[in-house]
Amino acid sequence: MNSPITGTAAGVPFTALPPDGDENTPLIVTWHMLDAPRSDAAFAAALPMHGLPAWRVHLGMPMCGARMVDGSMDAGLALMREDVLMSLLHPFVRQATEEFPAALASLRAQLPVDDGPIGVLGGSLGGAVALRVLADTEIPVFVGAIVNAAVRMRSVVDLFPGDYLYDTESEKAVDSLDFVPKADVLAERAPLLIVSGERDHPDLRADAIRLAEAMGDRSELLSIPGLEHPLAEEPGIEPAPQLPSAREVDAGLTAWFRRHLARTG
Repeated sequence: MNSPITGTAAGVPFTALPPDGDENTPLIVTWHMLDAPRSDAAFAAALPMHGLPAWRVHLGMPMCGARMVDGSMDAGLALMREDVLMSLLHPFVRQATEEFPAALASLRAQLPVDDGPIGVLGGSLGGAVALRVLADTEIPVFVGAIVNAAVRMRSVVDLFPGDYLYDTESEKAVDSLDFVPKADVLAERAPLLIVSGERDHPDLRADAIRLAEAMGDRSELLSIPGLEHPLAEEPGIEPAPQLPSAREVDAGLTAWFRRHLARTG
C-alpha cells in the first residue's frame, strides 16, 4: 500500500493516494464534506478506495484543512452566521468548481496519471461540486459518485436555524445548485452512483432518491443502513481510523469505480 502524497495544485491543497503497480493510470478526484471528515487528508482516510487501479486525489475545499484561517474553522462559522447561502454554501461550491480546471492541469503535470477522462466523487457540499463539474463544465468525466450529497441546496439551507429570507439574487443562486432539474444533463455526461445514508437528514435522503429516479438507468442508488450524515468522528480535520459505516461506503465506491475502470481499460 503506497503512502499518501500531499501538495498543492494551482493553490488547491490535495492528498493523493497512488495506485498499486502501474502509475500511469486514470484519475479519480474527490471533494470532501464540511461535516466530518472536513479536510482532504481526513476524507482520504475515511474513503481511501484501496486497491483501485487509479490515482485517488482528494482536493481541499475553500477555507478547510490547509486553507483554514488561523488554523481553525472559526472564519467559516462566521460566514455561516453572516449569510449561510450567499457567504458560505454558494461561494464555496462556486470557488471549488472554478478553481478545478487549473488544479486538474497542475495535477496532470505533477503526477503520473493518464490524460483520459476522470472520475469524480463528492461528499455533502463536495457532492454539489462534483455534480456541478458534471452539469456545468465540459471536463471529460467517465464516471461519478456522490455521498450524502447536497443535491438540492434549498434542502441544505433548511438545515440551519431560522427561516432563510430569499431575494432575487439568492433565489438565482440556490436554483443554480438544484441538480434534480439537471438530471438529463447529468445522465448524458456519466453514470452516477448516489450513496445515501438511511439516517442522513430526511430531506437530503429524499433528494438523493429523487435524483436517482430522475436519472433512471444512468444512476444507481446505494442505501447504507445506519449511516448518518458524517463519515467520521469530530473534529474530522486530521486523518482518523475508518468508521464501520464509512468502510461500507468505501466498499461500495470501490466496487463502483472498479467496474467502470474496467470498462474504460
